[in-house]
Amino acid sequence: MKIVRTAAALAAALPALALADASTWTIDPAHTRVGFSVKHLVISDVKGEFLKAAGKATLDDKDLSRSSVEANIATASIDTREPKRDTHLKSPDFLDAERCPELTFKSTKVEAKPDGTLKIFGDLTIRCNTKAVTLDGEITKAITDPWGNTRRGFSATTKVNRRDFGVSWSGPTDAGPVVGDEVKIDIQAELLKAKPGDKS
Repeated sequence: MKIVRTAAALAAALPALALADASTWTIDPAHTRVGFSVKHLVISDVKGEFLKAAGKATLDDKDLSRSSVEANIATASIDTREPKRDTHLKSPDFLDAERCPELTFKSTKVEAKPDGTLKIFGDLTIRCNTKAVTLDGEITKAITDPWGNTRRGFSATTKVNRRDFGVSWSGPTDAGPVVGDEVKIDIQAELLKAKPGDKS
């Protein structure tokens, strides 16, 4: 009976032991870029980015599969260097920023590959519609910056079909649609390790 109780206590303690190996990191918005590109008139790529992003990651270097990441991006912060186009992209024709003020991502599973890269599975919400996506990611080793902060780099890419998220506006041309359906997403971020006493 004593053995059973000991085994049960160990089983209950395992999640806490796993968390003890994990560390919390926050996205540094000043050194983060959430970019995208999409075909225009079939012949060229229009690139843009979202200027306001926040989020955090819980990383377990002993077992990255126990890690997680989540991010929030302000829809209205979209920037393609063309104000009229940006206004259209914020409208109900595209991202409907007033009704859906945030794009979000929350991981559900992380796989570490033998080559050091990551497969990050999660739920992506665009225009108030949530779909499962997979990110191809990489994370660097930690370094200490000149101000004593612990940092590491994180990058991730994926491709989504905008119509899956209810973003369907386009128009016909002789060559094809005005706006392509496939959107390439490219994230380059710096993560800051939380210090004792920081709020999560």
